[in-house]
Amino acid sequence: MAAQAKYLKDYQPVDFTIDDISLTFDLFEQSTRVVAVSKVTRLNSSATQFVLDGVELTLVEVKINGQKTESYQCHAETMTLNVDEDSFELTIITEINPLKNTSLEGLYLSGGAYCTQCEAEGFRKITYFPDRPDVLATYEVKVIADCSFPFLLSNGNKVEEGELADGRHFTVWKDPYKKPCYLFALVAGDFDVLKDTFITQSGRTVELALFVDKGNLDKSEHAMTSLKQAMKWDEEVYGLEYDLDIYMIVAVDFFNMGAMENKGLNIFNSKCVLANQETATDKDYHTIESIIGHEYFHNWTGNRVTCRDWFQLSLKEGLTVFRDQEFSADLGSRALNRIAAVKVMRTHQFAEDSGPMSHPIRPEKVIEMNNFYTVTVYDKGAEVIRMIHTLLGKNGFRAGMDLYFARHDGQAVTCNDFVNAMSDASGVDLTQFKRWYSQSGTPELSVSDDYDATTETYSLTIKQHHPLTADQASKQNLHIPFAIQLLDEHGKVFALQNNGQAISNILNLTDSEHTFVFEDISQTPTPVLLEDFSAPCLLNYDYQTSQLITIVKHAHSEFSRWDAQQTLFTQLIKGAVLTKPNKLLSADVVQLIQDIIVDEKIEKELKAELLKLPTFETIAAQFKTVPIDDILLIVEQFESEIASEFSESFIALYRQQADHGAISAEAVGQRAIKSVCLYYIAKVDVSEGNELLINQFKSNNMTDVLAVLHAAVVSSHSLMHSFLSQFEQKWQKYVLVMDKWLAVNALIKQGDVIKHIQQLYQHPCFDIANPNRVRALVNSFTFFNTAFFHAKDGSGYQLLTDLLIQLNEINPQNASRLITPLMGWKRLDTVRQELIQSQLKRLVSLPNLSPDLYEKVVNALK
Repeated sequence: MAAQAKYLKDYQPVDFTIDDISLTFDLFEQSTRVVAVSKVTRLNSSATQFVLDGVELTLVEVKINGQKTESYQCHAETMTLNVDEDSFELTIITEINPLKNTSLEGLYLSGGAYCTQCEAEGFRKITYFPDRPDVLATYEVKVIADCSFPFLLSNGNKVEEGELADGRHFTVWKDPYKKPCYLFALVAGDFDVLKDTFITQSGRTVELALFVDKGNLDKSEHAMTSLKQAMKWDEEVYGLEYDLDIYMIVAVDFFNMGAMENKGLNIFNSKCVLANQETATDKDYHTIESIIGHEYFHNWTGNRVTCRDWFQLSLKEGLTVFRDQEFSADLGSRALNRIAAVKVMRTHQFAEDSGPMSHPIRPEKVIEMNNFYTVTVYDKGAEVIRMIHTLLGKNGFRAGMDLYFARHDGQAVTCNDFVNAMSDASGVDLTQFKRWYSQSGTPELSVSDDYDATTETYSLTIKQHHPLTADQASKQNLHIPFAIQLLDEHGKVFALQNNGQAISNILNLTDSEHTFVFEDISQTPTPVLLEDFSAPCLLNYDYQTSQLITIVKHAHSEFSRWDAQQTLFTQLIKGAVLTKPNKLLSADVVQLIQDIIVDEKIEKELKAELLKLPTFETIAAQFKTVPIDDILLIVEQFESEIASEFSESFIALYRQQADHGAISAEAVGQRAIKSVCLYYIAKVDVSEGNELLINQFKSNNMTDVLAVLHAAVVSSHSLMHSFLSQFEQKWQKYVLVMDKWLAVNALIKQGDVIKHIQQLYQHPCFDIANPNRVRALVNSFTFFNTAFFHAKDGSGYQLLTDLLIQLNEINPQNASRLITPLMGWKRLDTVRQELIQSQLKRLVSLPNLSPDLYEKVVNALK
């Protein structure tokens, strides 16, 4: 039977709610007993049936007010309790099997430790409960386990612990703040612990504890530092103080997500916690800082104020992604953080907007909620919050946040509640702006301009267009903040004015077309359009090469300089795909690249970004039907020309960089420069460059080592196999580092790569039940080895589908995330369309296709 869709319009408040719950867990690998004692209140006086969710549970007993009852019916995924009381105590005893729980939802075993994951709907795998975010209760949790599990953790503050008979012990935790069940957490295991404290702005001392697998304590300092920085930042920027006596983080190796913000007890994927210079890259360090901050910031934006229903997911996730982006920008380079965020939008989110799973940041319909933990809800959601920040300004946004918490602390609310608080606090009308929450798709902005030398006026005409998407047949105009800057030929910025009055550089586009006129412009300006990516839109403007070069050299926004460089490269590649020239690099582009290489004033990480070509997805977005083979051919030609033209310059630039293992901004920038230099040096494969590769591969810094390995593999360098073998031999006993090795193996550009990946399934470090291992190997292949994933014999598509069929039984949630590369088949050529369709039909014909995959496959085949 096909899974049933749920609709936002059908939301109804609960008939019964649970105010308080006491949980007792008696932990055993195959028969954990859960006793749930709840205080239930009837909210709808006419209701006589209390429906609770429950999946894969063995029911032992049900009691009402201490008396055993048979007045209930159990169905496949629910229990209906027949009751006609306004308040009562409900006791439910269930048994579950953590050992067999490979879905990694509910309570399961991870590397010998018990842990939970309840977002979005995992609590129903623990006990019968109204598993929805608008049921808020206080929790008291007793955890009982063998003494070989010395740490027994749950939400809130520890209130009791003790020894029991038969070598068992217990702890009791009480969380004084009402929360939805998706924030429940439990961990039991044996760990190394890093402890610290944080003094809040009101003078309270908060204990901090970071639990990691034995032997990993030396890789936990950065996570702890990031946590303390996040706590300090949230106090300084938003006045938000932590509210419990202890804050705990546990790192586990088997986890579907990056991390989870459970109240006071965050459970993290180990790859988002563990780092030292020998085992983790600079990118890993940044990711850890970002995710540690993200989960901490959820304490207020997600925990203290939560979602009324799962359609409101962006209420907490979009807002908290924005907060973690700003946190990282304040700690590091604002330009580099903005570049990273926009890359996600252009590489992944725009593709999702134009594909079969297109949805607004507040979806209207859902079959499997796990499928809406998407780049649209998270990253586009963050861009929508950023636009509110742009429209209101820093002070107006802070006032809106203050009002939001004053109104809604301790409540489960909607996206509209958030926007209303922003509007009411600032006085800015956001009525039209709210359409961003309900309208899917990427707006297209077409810009034309005109300069009148006689009147010294310059006009910009901007049109907004909204292509139809798979989920919506009609669109409305949006309120779009369109930031600009006007440059003269020397890079001087013109002051913006109209009718003698200064005007903001943020233009408010609300109609389908609007013309903005600027006075006292003494020459034809070069416009910097959609500065800092002020709205998540596609921009159509006929930039000339000379204009883009002016922006790259002179724009005040470093992001806009990078953006202009990306536009220039994209234009060149698109033009070459259509015309197939013998040479791609013109004299002015050669000079621009050389200027970038030698300019010592450019921040090093920014310089590295300026020297990289756009992603395949960014280029592909320029075509209605994606010419995969032509794009790959031209990109390879482009990179080869750059590598050849600037071979000596790259070697010289490389040698200018210092060689040390610090994690300072300067050192990170130097490694970024070395990495991009080696990428091009490896393509030439000459003795001087090879010497640099060999020497850097001996480094004790993982960023440096992985840069060599990546450069050698993607260029099919003569040293590739030697490097891969040496890396494997050194790191074969450390799985997180071996994930990097698996990922690089997936990029091999040789005809037997499919067979090679299949052989790696048998490698000792690979485990199909572990999402980290699967994503490292297969995601890397499907997203980054474009030529072989899209091979015209269909072998890449078959490889992925074969794996999805296995994961459908083991971990449907992971399978659903891996299927993404098959979703955009309608933009490919006829041959590839037919090959992918045949694989999707294999999936849809499975007799036990999970709801997670069913929703995506059915949408893809429409």
